[in-house]
Amino acid sequence: MGEFSMRTLGKVLVVTGGVITLAGAVLLMSGKLPLVGKLPGDIIVRGKSATFYFPVVTMIILSIVLTIVLNLLFRK
Repeated sequence: MGEFSMRTLGKVLVVTGGVITLAGAVLLMSGKLPLVGKLPGDIIVRGKSATFYFPVVTMIILSIVLTIVLNLLFRK
C-alpha cells in the first residue's frame, strides 16, 4: 500500500465536498425538474402518517446517463 499523506486527504475532502454540494443542488432543483421522481416504476407508498418513496427507475436512468458521461470524460 502507498503512503496516505495530508495531500491525499485534502484531495479526498475536496472531492467529497463537491459530491455533497452537487447532491444538495440536485435536491434543491428536484421539484423544478420534469419527470424526476415521477417515472413509471418509481415506488411511492403513502400511509396514514408516513410516506415511503423509492425512485427505482429514476436512479437506473441517472446511473446510465452518469456512466456514459463519465466514460466519455475519462476515456484515455
